[in-house]
Amino acid sequence: MNIELVLFGVFAVMTLLSAGLVITARSPINSAMALVSTFFFLAGIYVLLWAHTVAAVQVLVYAGAIMVLFLFVIMLLNLGDAPHRGKPTATRLLGGASAVGLLAVLAVTLGRMNAQPAQLDAKGQAAFGTMAAIGETIFTTWLLPFEAVSLLLLVAMVGAVVVAKSRI
Repeated sequence: MNIELVLFGVFAVMTLLSAGLVITARSPINSAMALVSTFFFLAGIYVLLWAHTVAAVQVLVYAGAIMVLFLFVIMLLNLGDAPHRGKPTATRLLGGASAVGLLAVLAVTLGRMNAQPAQLDAKGQAAFGTMAAIGETIFTTWLLPFEAVSLLLLVAMVGAVVVAKSRI
């Protein structure tokens, strides 16, 4: 057993625990802070995978910028002391059923995957995880989803301001 395996186990368990806390926290602020810790533990896993650029982007973009946006929206909507209602409603039951269905699809997909790790040549290993490789992939192969996510975040921010404006 080596230190990388031990660190991976620690990061994986802490990621799962903090992700569970995101779901079960009664306060939206506590849930957002648990999400920040989840992002940091994921960044640790990326470092163990030798994807240092992705780890840095994870911390800067998600734990930094996106979480500041989430906290701003929580504060703007004044959700800090929102009561936690435990009544099962149709939307909660539908959400739970959707989560179980998604987990089932994920389990089937993981069961069908090939267990052999991908092999990279020397050129692929040298370029793996670099900013140039990530930028080329994002702006060539994934340009449309990248722009769609940026528009989705913009719409969410404008929507939160509109909802909060009607309360003020």
